[in-house]
Amino acid sequence: MSNLEIGLTSFPLLLVLIFLRIPIGLAMFLVGLGGLYFLTGNPNIALAKLKTETYSTFSSYSLSIVPMFLLMGHFATLGGMSQALFKAAESFLGHRRGGVAMAAVGACAGFGAICGSSLATAATMSQVALPELRRYGYSGGFSTATLAAGGTLGILIPPSVILVIYAILTEQNIAKLFLAAFVPGILAAVGYMITISIYVRLHPDAAGVREPIPMAQRFKALADVWPVLLVFTAVVGGIYLGIFTPTEGAAVGAAGTGLIALANGGLNKVTLIESFMATARSTAMIFFIVLGAGFYNGFLALSQVPQELSNYVVGLGYSPWIILAIILSLYLIFGCVMDSLSMILLTIPIFFPIIASLDFGLTMEETAIWFGIIVLIVVEVGLITPPVGMNLFVINSMDRLTPMVETYKAVMYFVASDVIRVILLIAFPGITLFLLRLLH
Repeated sequence: MSNLEIGLTSFPLLLVLIFLRIPIGLAMFLVGLGGLYFLTGNPNIALAKLKTETYSTFSSYSLSIVPMFLLMGHFATLGGMSQALFKAAESFLGHRRGGVAMAAVGACAGFGAICGSSLATAATMSQVALPELRRYGYSGGFSTATLAAGGTLGILIPPSVILVIYAILTEQNIAKLFLAAFVPGILAAVGYMITISIYVRLHPDAAGVREPIPMAQRFKALADVWPVLLVFTAVVGGIYLGIFTPTEGAAVGAAGTGLIALANGGLNKVTLIESFMATARSTAMIFFIVLGAGFYNGFLALSQVPQELSNYVVGLGYSPWIILAIILSLYLIFGCVMDSLSMILLTIPIFFPIIASLDFGLTMEETAIWFGIIVLIVVEVGLITPPVGMNLFVINSMDRLTPMVETYKAVMYFVASDVIRVILLIAFPGITLFLLRLLH
């Protein structure tokens, strides 16, 4: 077999291992290590890469941003920020039809601004919002679907762990990617609220009604959100004013949320250790997937698969928009069987060279950033797409009384909202690049 054939054979082999329930990080590591041996015929080369790849991955300064953002999310929960966000949103929206569900989405968007993880956002906001949704008579499937969809805002609204990984893989500026994600993130939250409004009109029994809250109480609840605004402004403002790098900003955010949690009484010796341990477990999982992807992608590069595939696709003569549509369709399919991080690490080294070689009427940097945001949104759709949407399982584990099939039915409305948003961002790249062009 030629090197190219070995590289192409590795992909179905990897999928078989994933379907056999082998952790995807381990599956990519094994296939990459074995592939290097088959390509070179020398086990010493594969073992040498085991040493160099492991060191270069785990000593990466850029990746240190990941545990900082994860820790920031844990401290934010301990500091009561999730509850404050939900109460503020509920006080202004709760009396409307479907308003408590809209408040949950708004709170998820706010929490996503201080937590870079979708699963963490979904799990945290579910603890806060699910009891309230039950209290006001919202149906189980509608409630869980709303929180699963709202949780995806955790990786879209900056800071985002997935965007950090994408920036490292494509050698793009993290701060510019964060900036480009703002408008699509706001568009996502508004789209979900519109979806909720449509859903409760089509299914009137799915949502109860709550009495309006006096205006004085509304502003009091709004005032309680100041710690979130303070941390977000300090982190994002510091990055864009050039006071510190994104990695330093993540450390500032973690320290800030930690101090707020300490002041609010949520942080003590026990919860501090629990936060460190939870952050360490999540970071270890992410880093091992990154290591496995590094081995697999190194093997693919040596086999020339990305380069040959890029040349082949460009040589077909199809419109760049058709090729983009095919790639995004593949992401939707992968989303049914993979988590978001695995999809990014596995596919970007293959798909990005193809996109980079096509002409969308944008500069190279704009194309990379625009494609990154679109991929992020499509990956986000995968988190709520049956049958293996990760957010759906997280929410379902917190509400055992609701059958999964009910969540599946309701979440398809939110998937439709995501598809419409993707079409808008593809048709009008300026929506994504607006702030980037304005400030640069």
